[in-house]
Amino acid sequence: MADTVDFDLDAYLGRIGWEGERRADTVTLRGVHLAHMRGIPFENLDALRRTAPSLETADLMAKLVHSRRGGYCYEHNFLLAGALEALGFGVTLLTARVVVGADRIETRPRTHMALLVEVPGDAQPYLADVGFGAIGALLEPVPLTAGVEFRDAERRHRLVRVPHRGPLEMWLLQAHDRGTGDWAGQYAFTLEPFERPDYDVINWHIGTNPRSPFTQRLYVQSVDAERHLLLHGRVLTRTRADGDVSERELTTEAEVRRLLDEEFGIEAPDGIALLS
Repeated sequence: MADTVDFDLDAYLGRIGWEGERRADTVTLRGVHLAHMRGIPFENLDALRRTAPSLETADLMAKLVHSRRGGYCYEHNFLLAGALEALGFGVTLLTARVVVGADRIETRPRTHMALLVEVPGDAQPYLADVGFGAIGALLEPVPLTAGVEFRDAERRHRLVRVPHRGPLEMWLLQAHDRGTGDWAGQYAFTLEPFERPDYDVINWHIGTNPRSPFTQRLYVQSVDAERHLLLHGRVLTRTRADGDVSERELTTEAEVRRLLDEEFGIEAPDGIALLS
């Protein structure tokens, strides 16, 4: 990934609690992916201060591994990419258009990051993504196969091909909505490889643009086997594995900081306004 800093695999695996084998196979890929999702929270505290977080390996390790913090899309997926490469996987960096709530794919820019992972000896690559801050996020990587339903941990996903004017095929990740029974589009992507400088530009835009959703209000999520927890602005939404959903509104900065500490494992920096 054009980063000269050695990746501290021991520290990373300790942070996510992975004690399984360190082999470049599908079992390890799925296990590390799921452990990362459950071990490191998604959060946009830097972007709330209109600051684009560093994507350098040393800085990612300091923040997401050695501190009580999380990160957003690019931080999570660059961290996972470094770990997978250290384990012997092949990794291609992709960009995607988030289509949740969109009428047409073309109305959304390519501001999301995902990974295409090659497993040695396996002809089928996998879509991996630990940085999608939504309840439709992948918990485990899925094979790049069209029209097949995959059960990744407690969730159901599938990939479909969609019409696209460009020369490369466009894929759409869909998540099954337990409430409606429908398949909902999450993001669309092609297999065009992107490089670190591309993400430096995208990261700066998402982390500093006053019109970016991540610079306007707090967005934090964590997931485990029992529940998905989302704090969006003042509203805390708890979605249990059985589909039960509950919400409550937070009213004070002290309440938010206590919640971040106790429920998400995040130590919010001083001097940042958490409620909008």
